[in-house]
Amino acid sequence: MKHWLRYLAIVTLILSLAALTACGGGSSQPQKIRLFEVTHSIFYTPQYVALTQGFFEEEGLEVELTNANGGDKAMTALLSGNAEIILMGTEATIYVKNQGATDPAINFAQLTQTDGSFLVSRDPINNFTWDLLKGKTLIGQRKGGMPQMVSEFVQVQNGVAPFKDVEIIQNIDFANLGSAFASGTGDFVQLFEPIASTLELEGKGHVVASFGADSGKLPYTVYITRQSFIDENPEVVQKFTNAVYKAQQWVASHSIEEIADAISPHFSEMNRETLLKVLERYKSQGSWATDPILDEEEYNNLEAVMENAGELKQRVDYHDIVNTEFAKKAME
Repeated sequence: MKHWLRYLAIVTLILSLAALTACGGGSSQPQKIRLFEVTHSIFYTPQYVALTQGFFEEEGLEVELTNANGGDKAMTALLSGNAEIILMGTEATIYVKNQGATDPAINFAQLTQTDGSFLVSRDPINNFTWDLLKGKTLIGQRKGGMPQMVSEFVQVQNGVAPFKDVEIIQNIDFANLGSAFASGTGDFVQLFEPIASTLELEGKGHVVASFGADSGKLPYTVYITRQSFIDENPEVVQKFTNAVYKAQQWVASHSIEEIADAISPHFSEMNRETLLKVLERYKSQGSWATDPILDEEEYNNLEAVMENAGELKQRVDYHDIVNTEFAKKAME
């Protein structure tokens, strides 16, 4: 009899522990999040700060970061269920919505608020104005991509007709833009960091203008997830957004040198001089959002850029693909 009582007590204890674990009370395991970034770039500095400073861990999240090497691959990973969250441009969610997605991609936290590319000239120009592109050759970015759309927008805003006043080369792979310019192709080139600063430090080019500074604020890089994931895991999305906001505030309140120390594990191949130069350039022009809210004015500016380039099939209502609830709560 005692044997059976002891057996029943053990079974009861096991069942109680199982029930406790099932409801989450007995588990301290972090929630794993597969995060795909469109590319690996210093432009996304607050994200690497969140990783190295433990802000995701503080929220009970284990973030597995993957470089998608392209916007199409990042969005495919999200829509196929291979990623819970992706980091890329808001324009992709507009395209997905216009294709009639039943489970739309939702923008819930903004990371960068300007374009991150720069205009590099072969020769130094002290007082650059955009009309100096007229009659020249510019190595541009991929057709339909946000950098190219921003370039065309900035040109038009400054009285330059893209492809008419200036020849734009678009048949060079992204990875080879800097080397093509260094070898003698083009009078100007549109480049992201750290290639722009590297050419400058090597004396092979001169940064004369910022596309980010001249195009205004945009929801350039944002965290995106599916509506179904938000519906099923709102607490996870909130924790992720909390960590992003902590990182944004950390970056805003720390020096370039401290930021460099924080993100250097993610850019170990880069020398410190280049790293500091790139960080200073992005911070001084306010490229990093200081909070995760994607506001409507920025969104409307994005659609204007897309319309100017002829890449917007039809406008998508801000509220259909933007959710600011998590960002606002993170800031409370």
